[in-house]
Amino acid sequence: MNKITAEHLARRACVYLRQSTPGQVKNNLESQRLQYALVERARQLGWQEVEVIDEDLGISGSGVQRSGFDRLLRAVCDGQLGAVFSIEASRLARNGREW
Repeated sequence: MNKITAEHLARRACVYLRQSTPGQVKNNLESQRLQYALVERARQLGWQEVEVIDEDLGISGSGVQRSGFDRLLRAVCDGQLGAVFSIEASRLARNGREW
């Protein structure tokens, strides 16, 4: 049974990228490559419109204002997204209070 429905695919998908420090952004290019590859994975699963939010690269996920994450949350709350892709949950938020 496929859990991705036409209702999901009718809305855009979003890929959220984040690395915690500027040093990681500069030195860990493989992580960035894997995170950007999620765009292709979303397309393989059927999404035609895939938004990338990557303005939080180099910003810690703990207690810091992140404009990209805020934009992602607004889109989720407004029902604009059919799916959110991230390399792991810790890229989104360190704790549930941020949700």
